[in-house]
Amino acid sequence: MDLPKGLDWVLRSPAGRDWLAVLPRWLAECAEQWSLRLGPPFEQAYASLALPAEPPDGTAAVLKLQYPDDDSRYEADALALWDGDGAIRLLARDRERRALLVERCQPGTALHELPMDRALDAVTGLLPRLWRPAGAPFTPLAEEAAGWIDRMPRTWERAGRPYERRLLDAALDLLTGLAPSQGDQVLVNQDLHAGNVLAADREPWLAIDPKPLTGEREFSVVPMVRGPELGHSPAAVRHRLDRLSADLGLGRERVRGWTIGQTLAWSIDGDVVFPHQIEVVRWLLDGD
Repeated sequence: MDLPKGLDWVLRSPAGRDWLAVLPRWLAECAEQWSLRLGPPFEQAYASLALPAEPPDGTAAVLKLQYPDDDSRYEADALALWDGDGAIRLLARDRERRALLVERCQPGTALHELPMDRALDAVTGLLPRLWRPAGAPFTPLAEEAAGWIDRMPRTWERAGRPYERRLLDAALDLLTGLAPSQGDQVLVNQDLHAGNVLAADREPWLAIDPKPLTGEREFSVVPMVRGPELGHSPAAVRHRLDRLSADLGLGRERVRGWTIGQTLAWSIDGDVVFPHQIEVVRWLLDGD
């Protein structure tokens, strides 16, 4: 089975190789149970095997077989809660195989194809629709942050201390203060960057691939602030921080703090270090 290049990373772990071993069978079984005609996999997929699919009724759909990580465990539950309001529709799911059949965005142009301020206009129109009151089964942001606080020092040491200790200390201090002092808890998506909002025929823009948590609204804009898709520079990052905070009525310093904390927590994955994440943390610590 030919895999997209974006999934090469799964070959590096026993769990990844185990998933790859069952993937062809699961793919065939999902295609059979939902009577799907499948196209070739999307090359840009990174956390799942995703293929264009056509059910018997001719709906434009996508079949996703998720890599069994924790971040995307409740993706289908989030899509079901949103029920197509600002996000793609969930058409069917198979819990055992971590398989989702979802609406396909057409034409599917990514939000980052727009100039930054026009993209931010779209985000400020979309996000409030996704802030739904939510509880179980979604993981609370406070619990997720406690995991980052616990793991970050060990991860930093194992990776050979790839950034200054002052960045680690600042992120830990911010997360420790932010987690217990949050505002209203709503459904937030910790991966809503400008590559995960696509143009569609049903609505101008729809969110895809959520990694949901329940937490305060300020956390929900973190991926847009830090993501390189709309420009990777100190000025671009600070502009997104200022505009999204102001336009959505969010506490700027809380957005800044969550961005520093989560961005540094996500700056190391196993033995891979993401320098652009570390740069964002430096810019926000040194420029404010």
